[in-house]
Amino acid sequence: MKVLYFLVSILALASSVAFAYDPSPLQDFCVAIQDPKDGVFVNGKFCKDPALVKAEDFFKHIEPANTSNPLGSQVTPVAVDQLFGLNTLGISLARIDFAPKGLNPPHTHPRGSEILIVLEGTLYVGFVTSNQDKNRLFTKVLNKGDVFVFPIGLIHFQLNVGYGNAVAIAGLSSQNPGTITIANALFKSNPAISDEVLTKAFQVDKSIIDYLQKQSWYDNN
Repeated sequence: MKVLYFLVSILALASSVAFAYDPSPLQDFCVAIQDPKDGVFVNGKFCKDPALVKAEDFFKHIEPANTSNPLGSQVTPVAVDQLFGLNTLGISLARIDFAPKGLNPPHTHPRGSEILIVLEGTLYVGFVTSNQDKNRLFTKVLNKGDVFVFPIGLIHFQLNVGYGNAVAIAGLSSQNPGTITIANALFKSNPAISDEVLTKAFQVDKSIIDYLQKQSWYDNN
């Protein structure tokens, strides 16, 4: 009998742990409300009636992107907003096109790790670790067929160091990994971050911050 009680206790504990687990968020935030009628559905999308699902729900064609912009690169995402069949599957991808010397600027994906493969050209890539790891920089020059991983949430970048165009495909471990481009977030936020905050953070004169905030920071996503 004691053994039976012990097993029941273990199962109860395991069940409480399982049901208490919160899945990873699929949006930037989710503020709780008292009345559900005033809320919206989050952490995924409503599911289509399985009887109405077609092959087209799982299909998308991607064309090479126009890289004629200040960064010389363009990201074409294929996440749940672009391909509804990805809903609940926890994966997505992006095609990244680079003009010569084009840059996919320092950015993070708050909800997904990234694995990148070079299809064409030569890329200089890297990521920076967290403060606890003393912000170490890991870099590598990648050629056609090379693969590199960027851990979730860490700042990373890709620069075309070849003489021609470059193309890469990035797989991400979320149907909605999100992107935060560092320069855009700091100097193009809405509303703008206080000059006092930025001048102290970067240890520079206010005129430099004012100059940076007046720039037209391009979003290549």
